[in-house]
Amino acid sequence: MRSRSSALVMTLYLLFLMVPIYWLVNMSLKTNAEITGTFSIFPRELTFRNYMVILTDPSWYMGYVNSIIYVVLNTVISIAVALPAAYAFSRYSFMGDKHLFFWLLTNRMSPPAVFALPFFQLYSSIGLFDTHIAVALAHCLFNVPLAVWILEGFMRGVPKEIDETAYIDGYSFPRFFIRIFMPLVASGIGVAAFFCFMFSWVELLLSRTLTSVNAKPIAATMTRTVSASGMDWGVLAAAGVLTIIPGALVIWFVRNYIAKGFALGRV
Repeated sequence: MRSRSSALVMTLYLLFLMVPIYWLVNMSLKTNAEITGTFSIFPRELTFRNYMVILTDPSWYMGYVNSIIYVVLNTVISIAVALPAAYAFSRYSFMGDKHLFFWLLTNRMSPPAVFALPFFQLYSSIGLFDTHIAVALAHCLFNVPLAVWILEGFMRGVPKEIDETAYIDGYSFPRFFIRIFMPLVASGIGVAAFFCFMFSWVELLLSRTLTSVNAKPIAATMTRTVSASGMDWGVLAAAGVLTIIPGALVIWFVRNYIAKGFALGRV
C-alpha cells in the first residue's frame, strides 16, 4: 500500500513537471493567431511552419551551431584543466591547499553578473569579443571549480596504492594517468562533463554580453524575437523545444555515469 501511494505521488509529480514541456510543444505546433486568440489543449490547425523558420533562417539555426561550438569547447577545456588539479588536491598536501580549494569554490558561488563587465572590456581590448572561445573561457571561471570539486571527491576514493603499483611497474605519470587512473574515475568525468555542459548551455548573461553577431548563441537569439508585428510566439516555442533536445540527449548518453556519480561521488 505504501509503495503504491509513493508511486502515485511520483507519477503525479512527473506529470506536473511535464506540463510546461507539453505546453511548449503544443504552442510550437500552432499559429500565432491560435496561440493568442483561443485556449486549446491540442492544436486545431497543426502547422510545422515554426520549425521550418528555425531550420531555414540562418539567424536562428546558427544560434544552435554557435551554442554547441562554445559549449563543447568549454566542456573539453574545463575537464582538461580540472583533471590534473583535482588529482593534485586528492593526492598531495601542500601549504595553502585548503585555502586554494576554498578560493576555487568561491568563484563558482559568485553570480555571472559580477564578471560580465570585466570580461567585456578585456575581450574587447584583445580582439576576442564575439568569438566562441571568448564565451568558452568565460564559462570556465564557473565550470572548472565545479569540475575540480566533483572530480576530487571521486579521486580521493581511489586508493593511493594503485599509483605506487603503477610506478613500480614502470608506468610514466602520463601513461598511468590516461591508461589506468582515468578509467577508474570515468563516472566522475561523466558527471563533471554533464554539469559543465548544462551550465554552459543554459547560461545567458555572459553569452549574451560577450557576443553580438558571429557567435551569438540560441539563448540570446530567443530573447530578441520582438518585431514590428509583435512577438512571434510559435517560432519562440519551436526554438524552445529544439533547445531542450541537446540537453536531453546529453542526459541520455551519460545517464549511467550520472547515476554512479550520485551514488559514489561528491555530487
